[in-house]
Amino acid sequence: MRRALIATTVLAVTTAFLAAAPAALASGVSHGGEGWYGETNDTVITNAMFLTIIFFPTVILILSLIQWRLEKRKHARMDAAKARAGNADWRGGW
Repeated sequence: MRRALIATTVLAVTTAFLAAAPAALASGVSHGGEGWYGETNDTVITNAMFLTIIFFPTVILILSLIQWRLEKRKHARMDAAKARAGNADWRGGW
Protein backbone atom coordinates (compact mmCIF):
# COMPACT_ATOMS: atom_id res chain seq x y z
CA MET A 1 0.00 0.00 0.00
CA ARG A 2 2.75 2.42 0.95
CA ARG A 3 4.80 1.71 -2.21
CA ALA A 4 1.77 2.38 -4.37
CA LEU A 5 1.20 5.70 -2.59
CA ILE A 6 4.83 6.72 -3.06
CA ALA A 7 4.80 5.69 -6.72
CA THR A 8 1.57 7.61 -7.33
CA THR A 9 2.96 10.70 -5.60
CA VAL A 10 6.20 10.61 -7.59
CA LEU A 11 4.27 10.15 -10.82
CA ALA A 12 1.93 13.07 -10.00
CA VAL A 13 4.79 15.42 -9.09
CA THR A 14 6.76 14.47 -12.20
CA THR A 15 3.71 15.02 -14.40
CA ALA A 16 3.07 18.42 -12.80
CA PHE A 17 6.68 19.51 -13.33
CA LEU A 18 6.66 18.36 -16.95
CA ALA A 19 3.36 20.16 -17.59
CA ALA A 20 4.67 23.41 -16.06
CA ALA A 21 8.06 23.37 -17.81
CA PRO A 22 7.00 24.83 -21.18
CA ALA A 23 5.24 27.76 -19.50
CA ALA A 24 8.26 28.48 -17.32
CA LEU A 25 10.68 28.41 -20.24
CA ALA A 26 8.53 30.36 -22.70
CA SER A 27 8.78 33.86 -21.31
CA GLY A 28 7.15 36.60 -23.35
CA VAL A 29 10.35 38.67 -23.45
CA SER A 30 12.86 37.96 -26.19
CA HIS A 31 16.46 37.99 -24.99
CA GLY A 32 18.07 37.84 -28.39
CA GLY A 33 19.54 34.41 -27.82
CA GLU A 34 21.20 35.24 -24.50
CA GLY A 35 21.04 32.68 -21.77
CA TRP A 36 20.94 33.14 -18.01
CA TYR A 37 24.69 33.74 -17.91
CA GLY A 38 24.67 36.47 -20.55
CA GLU A 39 26.19 36.49 -23.98
CA THR A 40 27.47 33.04 -24.83
CA ASN A 41 30.58 33.17 -26.97
CA ASP A 42 33.39 30.74 -27.68
CA THR A 43 35.37 31.71 -24.57
CA VAL A 44 32.43 31.03 -22.26
CA ILE A 45 31.81 27.61 -23.83
CA THR A 46 35.51 26.72 -23.71
CA ASN A 47 35.79 27.62 -20.04
CA ALA A 48 32.62 25.68 -19.20
CA MET A 49 33.98 22.59 -20.94
CA PHE A 50 37.34 22.92 -19.17
CA LEU A 51 35.45 22.98 -15.87
CA THR A 52 33.54 19.88 -16.97
CA ILE A 53 36.79 18.12 -17.85
CA ILE A 54 38.21 19.00 -14.42
CA PHE A 55 35.00 18.07 -12.54
CA PHE A 56 34.57 14.46 -13.64
CA PRO A 57 38.12 13.20 -12.95
CA THR A 58 38.01 14.97 -9.58
CA VAL A 59 34.74 13.22 -8.66
CA ILE A 60 36.15 9.88 -9.81
CA LEU A 61 39.30 10.43 -7.75
CA ILE A 62 37.38 11.37 -4.61
CA LEU A 63 34.97 8.44 -4.90
CA SER A 64 37.87 6.04 -5.57
CA LEU A 65 39.69 7.25 -2.46
CA ILE A 66 36.54 6.77 -0.39
CA GLN A 67 36.12 3.25 -1.79
CA TRP A 68 39.78 2.43 -1.10
CA ARG A 69 39.45 3.60 2.50
CA LEU A 70 36.28 1.56 3.04
CA GLU A 71 37.89 -1.56 1.57
CA LYS A 72 40.91 -1.02 3.83
CA ARG A 73 38.64 -0.86 6.90
CA LYS A 74 36.73 -3.97 5.77
CA HIS A 75 39.93 -5.98 5.39
CA ALA A 76 41.18 -4.76 8.77
CA ARG A 77 37.92 -5.95 10.38
CA MET A 78 38.22 -9.33 8.65
CA ASP A 79 41.83 -9.72 9.79
CA ALA A 80 40.86 -8.80 13.36
CA ALA A 81 38.05 -11.39 13.31
CA LYS A 82 40.50 -14.05 12.12
CA ALA A 83 42.93 -13.12 14.86
CA ARG A 84 40.18 -13.30 17.50
CA ALA A 85 39.04 -16.67 16.19
CA GLY A 86 42.58 -18.05 16.45
CA ASN A 87 43.16 -16.74 19.98
CA ALA A 88 42.07 -19.12 22.75
CA ASP A 89 41.19 -16.26 25.11
CA TRP A 90 38.35 -15.11 22.86
CA ARG A 91 36.82 -18.55 22.25
CA GLY A 92 35.37 -18.88 25.73
CA GLY A 93 34.92 -22.06 27.67
CA TRP A 94 36.99 -23.38 30.54
